Amino acid sequence: MDIKQLIYLCNLERERHFGRAAEASFVSQPTLSMRLKNLERELGLSLINRSNNFAGFTAEGERVLAWAREIVSVYQGLKLEVESLKHGVTGTLRIGVVPQCSISLPLMLKAISDRYPQLDYRVAVLSADQLLDALNSHTVDVGIGFFELATLRELHFQAEPLADNGVELLYHPQHFPQLDDSEPLTLSQIAALPLCLAEPTRYFRRYIDGHFREAGLPLRVIMETTSVFQLLQAVQVGLGCLITPGGHLLPAMTPELKSRQLLIAPMTRHAAVVIAEPGRATPLAQHFFDEVRRWLSEESLSRPASASGGYSS
Repeated sequence: MDIKQLIYLCNLERERHFGRAAEASFVSQPTLSMRLKNLERELGLSLINRSNNFAGFTAEGERVLAWAREIVSVYQGLKLEVESLKHGVTGTLRIGVVPQCSISLPLMLKAISDRYPQLDYRVAVLSADQLLDALNSHTVDVGIGFFELATLRELHFQAEPLADNGVELLYHPQHFPQLDDSEPLTLSQIAALPLCLAEPTRYFRRYIDGHFREAGLPLRVIMETTSVFQLLQAVQVGLGCLITPGGHLLPAMTPELKSRQLLIAPMTRHAAVVIAEPGRATPLAQHFFDEVRRWLSEESLSRPASASGGYSS
């Protein structure tokens, strides 16, 4: 058994396809298949269900895969540690983020890149539940999203909470002049508005749906999508209004849009930046996490006491 075989196994889990796993492993498909068959022969176990295509892992394969993830994560962490000892903090950090959260990821990355310019980032947009799975399986190094803090404690993750900036309605005043006011909006005031929202599978959408349902109010959803970019364009042209976590950078990016606070109970999950526990987190993830804590602390001290603080993406 060697580390490459375990890497191939993890790549197969991620890609769910022999050809794509081979591409991700920078080998030919016959080579990948042969190396995985050699691993099965050495272990004396059938790890992979094979038909004409990849058909999942056997029960024994799932057990071996869990160990493979741990070993590959430690191996990659060792490589990054050696690189950081030779060249400083350098490498590619894998970040999983939910579409709407209480932080502007680019703003955070810009601040950290000023300190560690050799860091690169690969960002995957995931649902809140997918993000927790990705952290558990080590397919991302850092998670930024909504979590149940009790779950994070049980799994021994390191977590840095993000500011709760409330919820607001984003709209274009040219198309919705009746919304021009500074008073917070109630759920009943926006129930009749055409809304552009994330898909119902997203935690933030489920949170919104739940409160409208409890209030006995209908939601007029004219457009739903996983793409924040498409939602923003829909608001820009007046197709509808967007309900979003407050404190985002959109006012600076689209100054013609306006927002109003929404009177709604806080989310039960908490926004946080999360990595594995000390000793299991990669050195790169730990460097990033420590820098995030420092940056958030400085941001908090520099923010006026009256400001809501934070950002959301």
